[in-house]
Amino acid sequence: MVPQAPSPPLPAGHPPVKTPRVGVLLINLGTPEGTDYWSMRRYLSEFLSDRRVVEVPRLIWQPILQGIILTFRPKKSGHAYAGIWNRELDESPLKTHTREQALLLSAAMAARHGDGVVVEWGMRYGHPSTAAALERLTAAGCERILLFPLYPQYSATTTATACDQAFRALMAMRRQPALRTVPTYHDEPAYISALATSVRDHLAGLDWTPDLLITSFHGLPKAYLEKGDPYHCYCLKTARLLREELGWTADKLRHAFQSRFGRTEWLQPYLEPMVKALPEQGVKNLAIMAPAFVSDCVETLEEVNQGIRETFLTAGGQNFTYIPCLNSSPAHIDLLVRLTERELGGWV
Repeated sequence: MVPQAPSPPLPAGHPPVKTPRVGVLLINLGTPEGTDYWSMRRYLSEFLSDRRVVEVPRLIWQPILQGIILTFRPKKSGHAYAGIWNRELDESPLKTHTREQALLLSAAMAARHGDGVVVEWGMRYGHPSTAAALERLTAAGCERILLFPLYPQYSATTTATACDQAFRALMAMRRQPALRTVPTYHDEPAYISALATSVRDHLAGLDWTPDLLITSFHGLPKAYLEKGDPYHCYCLKTARLLREELGWTADKLRHAFQSRFGRTEWLQPYLEPMVKALPEQGVKNLAIMAPAFVSDCVETLEEVNQGIRETFLTAGGQNFTYIPCLNSSPAHIDLLVRLTERELGGWV
């Protein structure tokens, strides 16, 4: 921490004054509290009501969402979550990984900065909420807080809405802390290195060699790109830098976009039709990773590792492997520490 001059004694009767500290808030997307219909409906209603996520006018969108989509989708989504649910802790893997990342980052920061830095975690949708996490930080004496949205590739639908939610929470505070936000880190050398390490370590454990690695990124409506969202460009740069770090030729690594929702055109190429066509193109051994997700979740564990795996093998593929997200790997925690300390410059 930056040294501060000692304060004079407080006058008699003055309320206690907390020792000033710095807070770090890790923010991820969110998770339902259970796999049942009503838990899923509450979560999906909050998520799909976000105007950063769905830009259709509310008067048009809400009747469709509440009357049609949320009648049927919670059951389907609940089934997907049930297949990957952490039954030991009765929570989604995303919540498990985010908590562990916060605990490990907290331990690393304590070892380097003592008790002057407090690390918390929260979700944009669901629990623990962003507002509750901010309340815990301010209650701990944090007068300066770094918001750390856990999205390497910035998008208004992820990074921006996470910050929006934090800003809304601050609007209710009489005494607001000073804020900073972590910028996009899609091309951060330590991030690219961590991805490359995860690829090398995973492939070293196989008894076969992939013909192709696909970097699968979460999709986005094409219209959002046309309106100025830089996410598409950041994803392609991440994929290119990873390929260069691995020393591979262009034919060994491709990118694709997954999780399309609705009938409008999204960013292409789409993952599922790409994978389905690969065996006829001579690709019989396939590896997939999801660099835009720092924690394994329903989109990676169910959609990719189960659904896309089945698509590839049914189409004639022979071997399929999914390379896990960075999760709580040492390289990822080191990356979080590096980014946190860089963005806390002058505060610690």
